[in-house]
Amino acid sequence: MTTADDEPGATESEDRLLRERTAKVAELRARGVNPYPNDFSPAETAAEALAAIEALPPGSEATTDRRFRIAGRIVAVRSFGRAAFVKLRDRSGELQVHLKRDVLGEETFGLFSLCDAGDFLGVEGPGFRTRTGEPTVLAQGMRVLGKAVRPLPEKWHGLRDQEVRYRRRYLDLVANAEVARAFRLRSRIVRSIRAFLDARDFLEVETPIMHPVRGGALAKPFVTQHNALDLRLYLRIAPELYLKRLVVGGFERVYEIGRNFRNEGLSRRHNPEFTMLEFYQAYATGADLMTLTEELLTGLAREIHGGTTMPYQGKTIDLTPPWPRMTHDEIGGEEAAEQLSQSRPVFVHRWPVESSPLARRIDDDPRVADRFELFIGGMEVANAFSELNDPADQRARFAEQIERARGGDAEAMEYDEDYCRALEHGMPPTAGEGIGIDRIVMLLLDQPSIRDVILFPLLRPE
Repeated sequence: MTTADDEPGATESEDRLLRERTAKVAELRARGVNPYPNDFSPAETAAEALAAIEALPPGSEATTDRRFRIAGRIVAVRSFGRAAFVKLRDRSGELQVHLKRDVLGEETFGLFSLCDAGDFLGVEGPGFRTRTGEPTVLAQGMRVLGKAVRPLPEKWHGLRDQEVRYRRRYLDLVANAEVARAFRLRSRIVRSIRAFLDARDFLEVETPIMHPVRGGALAKPFVTQHNALDLRLYLRIAPELYLKRLVVGGFERVYEIGRNFRNEGLSRRHNPEFTMLEFYQAYATGADLMTLTEELLTGLAREIHGGTTMPYQGKTIDLTPPWPRMTHDEIGGEEAAEQLSQSRPVFVHRWPVESSPLARRIDDDPRVADRFELFIGGMEVANAFSELNDPADQRARFAEQIERARGGDAEAMEYDEDYCRALEHGMPPTAGEGIGIDRIVMLLLDQPSIRDVILFPLLRPE
């Protein structure tokens, strides 16, 4: 059995192993064996077989009457000439398999000599527990299901080079169990967010990714071209204006979880392609959404950590509500908010209208928008406001954005005539919010970089 170094410069060793494994593919074919079949279906996962076999007493090596049929990747091998123990890994976990020449027969066992760590096997047979108590399947049949011609990183859990991990995430997931666990937890977090909103009568929708007018946020967009219509389009920087059109249409509680795209730099908190939750609730205010946000995020913390405190990068973050609420003037800017939020969340509200072109003015001070941003762990994780539903005011705000664009502001919005027309048909008083899914996952899973929670982050070319 062979493995390879995980160092980027280990090309000579990897090339040699590639040649050796390619020769094994040819040998399998010469023996009449397809190295890449697609006619084997497992009947159980490794975890299901493991649970059933664990009920047996250890040491007797007496097999069960039940036969198991499992498939997975070889992740460890102990060979003893006429027999071998291998660990197979599938989506549920790992299970040991015992391969014996006198059980499988000379021909089938001989195929095992052409297998390596990383290959996929299908096996079937009864289960038993070894003298040391390990649940095991005694293979009475074995199939090669996928021959890996490139070796996996040397030493399981040994892929350490950050650049290689991000570029070759498929190896990272195989080599580092904690990485795979983090992305499974990310999926669970997103499911929980959906369940939270669904339980409160929000409707999940999908809106366009390609926009004819850039808007919904202040950001520089990616530009593309639709050839058939000869139409310039922008990859969306936010779904906001389409979601609010749906509120006009009678969908009083609506949300979308999806990708946004902003043509900006890379950092530990920024990836040009990222996932956002945006939701809108008619007859609600910014204050209502503060309470809803507290309920959502404390619920996620309880699910992942069992309580309202969690570690993040050497500090303890306390999510116990209610969270402090400070005005934009009191806080003294975004940098101050980031510092204040290192160990506790803080809502920063009452933002200047100039920086909030889609937000409703506060009645007692029209220079200020009914808007808040949420900071946790030194990061902005949410932006929300009472929506501007006065079409005349919205037209004036768009006109101001046009002037900013003429002045050289690459992040200014364009004038969206259709959106203004929608407002003229009437939109109920509404509050809306955007929450960065990637940053929430960073916080909940104690990950230092956004690249650690995005499966395939954007990287410079090799």
